[in-house]
Amino acid sequence: MTLSNEVECDEAYVIAGHKGQPEMVQNKGRKGRRRQLKGPCGRGTLEKERPPVLGMMQRGGQVVLNLLANVKQKTIEPLIKATSIPGTLVYTDEYSIYGRLQTWGYDHKHVNHGRGEFARDEDGDGVCEVHVSTMEGFWSLLRSWLRPHRGIAREKLPLYLGFFEFVHNVRKRGKALLPALIELLVS
Repeated sequence: MTLSNEVECDEAYVIAGHKGQPEMVQNKGRKGRRRQLKGPCGRGTLEKERPPVLGMMQRGGQVVLNLLANVKQKTIEPLIKATSIPGTLVYTDEYSIYGRLQTWGYDHKHVNHGRGEFARDEDGDGVCEVHVSTMEGFWSLLRSWLRPHRGIAREKLPLYLGFFEFVHNVRKRGKALLPALIELLVS
């Protein structure tokens, strides 16, 4: 899938460990998760059982999700280049991993969440064009959908993400989703 025009890019962290695999937990040398037990501070990684997910969403269009081992420029560069056409206007937050988007051939605008900026009107027409609110709203939907599963096994997380991406992109829910799933399986 190729994204173009205006694309929002953001990362989120999902808890995914060794659910249903107590021997793996023992091999890692830690106790099993208990209620309210939080992971280590800082940005998540696949190794820390808080893998980052890179999301790219074309405004008014499709979404693409990628599970990452870590969040570094060298990790996201090939994913962005494979997904977005050069010259695409990419909106992000202020995180430094997006700092080289212009050298990679993309137009880049960002908001600074750290300073309390979540949207900005650059042309004075009263519409805040610079934001990543659409992607942030998508993360909220994803977390709400994953929450009832009470944790995801690391090996299964890509399947959950792929299904959620598919459901979002076909924009069908309930009984209307079944024909789209069958069409995907048959083609």
